[in-house]
Amino acid sequence: MPDSRASVEAQEKLVSDIKSVISDAEEMLSATADQVGDKVATLRARVQTRLHDAKVRLGEAEAVLVAKTKAAARATDAYVHESPWTSIGVAAGVGLLLGLVI
Repeated sequence: MPDSRASVEAQEKLVSDIKSVISDAEEMLSATADQVGDKVATLRARVQTRLHDAKVRLGEAEAVLVAKTKAAARATDAYVHESPWTSIGVAAGVGLLLGLVI
C-alpha cells in the first residue's frame, strides 16, 4: 500500500503543478491580449489550443486519480473488515509510536 499511496501523492502534486502552469499561461495570454501582429496572433492561437488540450487531459488525469483513490479506500475498508484485530493492532502501534515521539 505505501507504494500506491506515494504514487497517488505524486499524481496529486503533478495535477496541482499542471493546474498552476495552465493558470500562469492563461494570465500571460490575458496580459498580452493587446499585442498585435500575425506572429503574435498565431502564437496566441496555438497556445490557446494547447491550453485547451491540456485542460482536457488534466480532467482525464483527475478522473483516473479519483478512481484510484476510491479504489484504495475500498481496498483499505475491505481489509479492515476482513482483519479488524490486525488493523486495531497496527493503529495502536502507530499511536504508541506517535505518542513516544511527541
